[in-house]
Amino acid sequence: MKVDVFLADSVQVADGKLYALGAGWNILTVPGVPVRQPRIGIGAVVTVPYTDTNEPHRLAARLEDADGNAVPLQPPAQPGGQAARQVAADFTVGRPASLEPGDEQMIALAFNLDGLVFPTAGRYRFVLNLDGDDVSHLPFRVRLRPG
Repeated sequence: MKVDVFLADSVQVADGKLYALGAGWNILTVPGVPVRQPRIGIGAVVTVPYTDTNEPHRLAARLEDADGNAVPLQPPAQPGGQAARQVAADFTVGRPASLEPGDEQMIALAFNLDGLVFPTAGRYRFVLNLDGDDVSHLPFRVRLRPG
């Protein structure tokens, strides 16, 4: 399977199509750190070959800092609880009668992460994992606004 991904300010799936606002960036300029970003969207299009239809799949995303350490995606739901370390979407792509051997289908997926906290400026990356394998990286930098 092939996974194409991008960063955006916000993403949404409607009628099987992916809609993005403020897509295609890799630098987040902030006034200071730590900073809470209102929203970051990850848009994904998964190309599913004929042989992988009618099977359950999972696409997950996690955030890492420059040293590969996990960055929490959400604070713990309760004091002393675990912080969310990934977001995931489970999906199954059917095999309609019109699909012929060798054909591929595409599925659009959207992750919106609200209130991410970046403790420091520097390099970060989202790592996308499909069915247990890391398949893509979305590197970006949190940069302090000059002057």
